[in-house]
Amino acid sequence: MPACEFGLDRLVADAKLREPLRGQRLALLAHPASVTANLTHALDALAALPDLRLTAAFGPQHGLRGEKQDNMVESDDFLDRVHGIPVFSLYGAVRRPTRSMLDGFDVLIVDLQDLGCRIYTFVTTLRYLLEAAAATGKAVWILDRPNPLGRPIEGLLLRPGWESFVGSGSLPMRHGLTLGELACWFVSALALDLDCTVIRMHGWLPEEAPGYGWPAGERSWINPSPNAPNLSMARCYPGTVLLEGTTLSEGRGTTRPLEIFGAPDLPAGQVIRTMHALAPEWLAGCSLRECWFEPTFHKHVGRLCNGVQVHVDGPHYRHDAFRPWRLQALAFKAVRQIDPAYPLWRDFAYEYEYERLAIDLINGSPILREWVDDPEASVADLEAISRIDEQRWELERREFLLY
Repeated sequence: MPACEFGLDRLVADAKLREPLRGQRLALLAHPASVTANLTHALDALAALPDLRLTAAFGPQHGLRGEKQDNMVESDDFLDRVHGIPVFSLYGAVRRPTRSMLDGFDVLIVDLQDLGCRIYTFVTTLRYLLEAAAATGKAVWILDRPNPLGRPIEGLLLRPGWESFVGSGSLPMRHGLTLGELACWFVSALALDLDCTVIRMHGWLPEEAPGYGWPAGERSWINPSPNAPNLSMARCYPGTVLLEGTTLSEGRGTTRPLEIFGAPDLPAGQVIRTMHALAPEWLAGCSLRECWFEPTFHKHVGRLCNGVQVHVDGPHYRHDAFRPWRLQALAFKAVRQIDPAYPLWRDFAYEYEYERLAIDLINGSPILREWVDDPEASVADLEAISRIDEQRWELERREFLLY
């Protein structure tokens, strides 16, 4: 079976594919995981091609080099010392490119490894750049990469009025699209007048084991952001990202970020037992284990936390059954049942939002929080609402599938 060939590799290998870019001023949006099969960064690989001319680069959240560890830690613009081009930060003084940034190129090349989750801010940065390109007559080329979560869909659709930097459109938490497919959806949903080209992958098999979206054994995993160290994290993330809106640690400051959750006062074993009692069907496809950890930074730094680890890397993992968003929602419901007064929701500035609760911003509406806090709301209630949204998205996304 042929190896999966990413968009970047195809562009580098095929001069005919690059022909429309000759004579154009090119900008690149990339991060540390933007590498070829031989681990050459996209900036170096494209700059080495004599028929292409790079004049600028952009970095998303965490920076082009991926150096910024936490949320709301901004990156500065800088001059790349090797290639002599400006590198503009889209997570610094601005989130949307300025006119002066756009004046320096004709075609924007986007090469970002996404995690397949609505809240991942690279999706929002993509939308902002597509809108800016459409407004200024720039062309956009997307060098497509795998969605490491494959095709499963899960979660509530973001409700109108809840758009933010962690919610760029009416998507479910697990949307099941590649970044190239998302670009096509944005162009259609936003009615953008835009010249957008997707350089498709060859040989991507999102239903194939063991990666089910990620070509495991063929390509090295490189952190697209500092707390995305492996495929297990990516699989858990559409659920564990909800923890960012709570007082529970999501494992930042440990070696298993966003695969574990806990707190010094959390009765983790009781939480697991309650989850199994409430909705064992929501826990299919993975294993839960009580654990202990002490974060070296972030929430509960230096304190021993009782927690839960979600295991999705062994023979118990079943890709078609695993539902991380439901699992994490169920964990919150279990905490509420054990201790109705537990201070679960964290009230703090989240991605520069100061009015709305972070948990609502992350979930794209108050629906999940209200379900957790309502002692009369059942598992069947959330299942019914979610299923409607998921079926709607299943139909909507069909025309944008490229593979």
